[in-house]
Amino acid sequence: MSAPTVVILAAGQGTRMRSEVPKVLHELCGLPMCLWPVRAALRAGAGRVVVVDSPARALAEVMPQEVELVVQPQANGTGGAVIAAADAIDPGAPVVVLSGDVPLVSAEAIAELLAAYAAGSAAATMASTVLADPSGYGRVVRDAQGAVAKVVETKAPGDASAAELEIREVNTGIYVFDGAALLGVLPRLTADNAQGEYYLPQALDLLRADGAQIAAHIVDDPALVLGVNDRVALAEVRVLAQRAILERHMRAGVGIVDPASTWIDVDVEIARDARIEPGCSLRGATAIGAGATVGPHTTAIDSRIGAGASVRISWLEGAEVGERANVGPFAYLRPGALLREGAKAGTFVEVKNSDIGAGAKIPHLSYIGDADVGAGSNLGAGTITANYEAAPSTARRSARACAVASTLRSSRPSALATTPTPLPAR
Repeated sequence: MSAPTVVILAAGQGTRMRSEVPKVLHELCGLPMCLWPVRAALRAGAGRVVVVDSPARALAEVMPQEVELVVQPQANGTGGAVIAAADAIDPGAPVVVLSGDVPLVSAEAIAELLAAYAAGSAAATMASTVLADPSGYGRVVRDAQGAVAKVVETKAPGDASAAELEIREVNTGIYVFDGAALLGVLPRLTADNAQGEYYLPQALDLLRADGAQIAAHIVDDPALVLGVNDRVALAEVRVLAQRAILERHMRAGVGIVDPASTWIDVDVEIARDARIEPGCSLRGATAIGAGATVGPHTTAIDSRIGAGASVRISWLEGAEVGERANVGPFAYLRPGALLREGAKAGTFVEVKNSDIGAGAKIPHLSYIGDADVGAGSNLGAGTITANYEAAPSTARRSARACAVASTLRSSRPSALATTPTPLPAR
């Protein structure tokens, strides 16, 4: 079987989100929601991934280069979205249709659906699942041979019979089509409904009317095909996604003391034997080295924490902490902060755009900005370095001079003394 074309429907605005942000761009564990099915499709071996965007092209900035964007000119339904992608569909390859608001579908689930399609002779295979409470979902009605006879909608009273309402197998909106067969029926879709929209399930009816078989493949885990319609559903999906992320790390040898109070984004990397204490939030492209201890109550965003380091009750953003370095409690490492091996940024220390040398210590109550601090230095309480006006080439040198001056203290008892003397050598 040829590598599939995967079409991801992501043009809807999601009015029930009550947001100026398109629904599929809402964040889910560190990624826009629509990137979850994109990544799953790529891992499943898609030959082409085509994402259907709205005319605003809101998705252009977040999509990887290997993804093709097409525009659905008007919001005219799921069928209209696939029609917009028709030029990208290869008639000689299967076409997988996913939704940008069904983020938890996995590469394995896509592969299993494709395998079920390849093993049969159907022109289309839909992914279905069995729900304990199928209320509101279209029911999958099968014939005596097990093929799909029809999908019955249940949005309004009278849409389905009492017997059909007892069916717990539901349509998930995920499909595999024969490429040529799909292209053959797309021009025949009609918008004869109250919404005036083209619905993709009509393609199944047209194929069946042409004598083709429609199959259904049951996805065992309903969580994989949960859709997000509003913020409540997004929160429910986030719980499932977060649990899977935490379990993946724990099974790989990471110690997570209290998963219920720990939040880790999908792209965070954590090495074996690292320990994550309660109340931590690890976000973005953060990476944690082997044997490091993070937390309790620490946030790290796009930061690197080296092997054996310790970071307690602190906030890191765009920072790098070297091996066996020590941070916190109550430290704030801002973008460009670099603590080299064995360095320390202690209680109520803020570091920004500074290189703190190996073994250097800033124990407490200091602000170090735009400075190079040499290896083995010890900066006393109240140290401040800052440089906002020097040219880039001289900023570091000027800040270094400030750092040296700030490590001096007065020999006079007055806190306002102006004649400093060097600290004794240590």
